[in-house]
Amino acid sequence: MTQHFSPKRGAIAAGHPLTAAAGAQMLAQGGNAVDAAVAATFASFVSEYTLSAAGGGGFALVYQAASGAGHLLDFFSTGPGLGRTKPLAPEEIDFQEITVDYGPSRQHFYVGRGSVAVPGNIAGLCSLAREAGRLPLPVLLEPAIRLAREGCPISEIQAFIGALIEPILLLTPECAAIFGRPEGGLRQAGDLVTMPNLADTLEALGREGASLFYRGDVAQIILADQRAHGGLLTADDLTRYRVRRYQPLASRFRQFDVLTNPPPSRGGLLITFTLRLLDGFQLDPCDFGTRRHLELLAEAMRVTHLARRELEAQQLQPRQQAGRLLGPATVARWQQTLRELLQLPVAQRTLDAVPPAMPNTTQISVMDEDGLVVSLTTSGGEGAGFMAPGTGVMLNNMLGEADLHPQGFHRSPPGRRIPSMMAPTVVLQDGQPVLAVGSGGANRIRSAIAQVLLNSLAFQLPLTQAVEAARIHFEEGVMQVEGGNDPAVIAELAAAGYAVNRWQTRHMYFGGAHAVAHTADGLAAVGDPRRGGASAA
Repeated sequence: MTQHFSPKRGAIAAGHPLTAAAGAQMLAQGGNAVDAAVAATFASFVSEYTLSAAGGGGFALVYQAASGAGHLLDFFSTGPGLGRTKPLAPEEIDFQEITVDYGPSRQHFYVGRGSVAVPGNIAGLCSLAREAGRLPLPVLLEPAIRLAREGCPISEIQAFIGALIEPILLLTPECAAIFGRPEGGLRQAGDLVTMPNLADTLEALGREGASLFYRGDVAQIILADQRAHGGLLTADDLTRYRVRRYQPLASRFRQFDVLTNPPPSRGGLLITFTLRLLDGFQLDPCDFGTRRHLELLAEAMRVTHLARRELEAQQLQPRQQAGRLLGPATVARWQQTLRELLQLPVAQRTLDAVPPAMPNTTQISVMDEDGLVVSLTTSGGEGAGFMAPGTGVMLNNMLGEADLHPQGFHRSPPGRRIPSMMAPTVVLQDGQPVLAVGSGGANRIRSAIAQVLLNSLAFQLPLTQAVEAARIHFEEGVMQVEGGNDPAVIAELAAAGYAVNRWQTRHMYFGGAHAVAHTADGLAAVGDPRRGGASAA
């Protein structure tokens, strides 16, 4: 017998109106913030198909004000190959290069069966719902099943991202049947995308639970396809996959406690480091948007890149990384480096370097009336360009992204978590949640989240302004400047010697920081318009 609950007040921010609506529907049915986040994520497999996939992975930071307890669920991908006695020769691996053309620049990625890492989304979402949700799994799946079967209108941002990764979406006949038009080319904004096979798979998931994907029929389909077509996944990879539970990485910034994703993820660690760097410098509301603000921010990003390179060269175990990078002596040393850089002419400042990455990640933030907060970030990479036959499940290409494999492709030990920049984050004041945020955007994840946190906590901007304010991103010696920054300030920075790339508008390049907050007027939610963001309260 199904238990019925009274509707619950809450707020949700996500990357598509129908993603947010799925979460809001769970709140209306008496579900809590966890139910809303899980249902919204399942819906995003359809509504945000360029950013989210059943065959991907992610992280969820959950905090309960009543108990003062928070935890991080890690359901990101691991390297495949457990139990394999004879490795495949390189020529046996299905690993195809795809070029993504941005216009001013191009990036190369790899897809195919050999780009697939062990998927964690289904295990993570089912675990999250079972541990902390109120509603049964079939109810949480209802909005996603309806969208997959009846169709979801393609949004402008999905059409835009789809055009960037068109070679991947049309790589195989099964993908082309879903994402392409019968007469050729991709489906466009306003067209309906339907995924009937995925609807059937999600209905089976509601009946069987996560074992469907790790031992059951879907697992067997994935494994047979991998064996037949040059993939690296093994049965041991799926049966031995586990969702991991960590204490969040906690740090003090001003009068706030910032909880975020700990190692082996990189993003939360680097955001925390940036905040600690900047906590040694005076930033007042009157500084917002000034040259001092933007230059200090750019140089903090430069120093964060340099510190990351130093940390990775040390090849520490994940449990050692936070202590090494965030220790008082290390932070003080890099703060001194930052002060010295600010005294040098721009042309003489040390060049940073980071590998390129695609921004195919989405974020869901939820807060309910009981003080339960969820910040959930998930990604399928760019997608592997094929679906597990007959399931509608797009597998990830986490083995084909250079930024996740700085030591080279296919070198991740089997079973080891692949490092990620994803950083779901919750902010507390006196133990009470005041903000939850996360972002997509690959290397821009940490700069987007750091700027939203600074805008809200240091510059005291209201939530809408904190999310929508124009951003910058500094990388490889170039200051990327989003439209909306003061042209006079940007001209001053260029005259000082910065290589400035001016963007005319707000752009998805700068992330998609969907956020919820507890304000004096109650719960508030803002979906970042850069990525078609939407909210419901």
